[in-house]
Amino acid sequence: MSRTTLDTAALAHDLRLAVMRFSRRLRNQRVDTSVTLTHLAALSTLKRHGPMSPGELAAHERVQPPSMTRVVVALEGMGMVTRTAHPTDGRQVIIGLTAAAEDLLAAEARAREAWLSSRLQQLSADDRATLREAAAIMDKLASE
Repeated sequence: MSRTTLDTAALAHDLRLAVMRFSRRLRNQRVDTSVTLTHLAALSTLKRHGPMSPGELAAHERVQPPSMTRVVVALEGMGMVTRTAHPTDGRQVIIGLTAAAEDLLAAEARAREAWLSSRLQQLSADDRATLREAAAIMDKLASE
């Protein structure tokens, strides 16, 4: 193996571990732990993409439809989603967010961003500039 290949493999290893640790710390900044991370992911998908059928939501979340059905039932029981009739297919329903879900997602984002902002303020201006560049690079890697 070439030196470049070894350096790239080492960087991939280090970056993977750092991203996993960082993600875990960020996820721990929770407002409401009665809502699971799976529930939050489904709510976030609905916020990002708008109302959709349970099957479409399952496809976005890459889970089987029966699993998503259980998530939707739980979220409906918590008052986080509504079911409305599908406009063209009477056999389906459309799942949408309630105001309570919108409020929860906003509170979760605020809590995580407050924690992160506090941590970033502890860094030097140079470190923050490096992270700004790294964020753009990571976004590029994620979108390819």
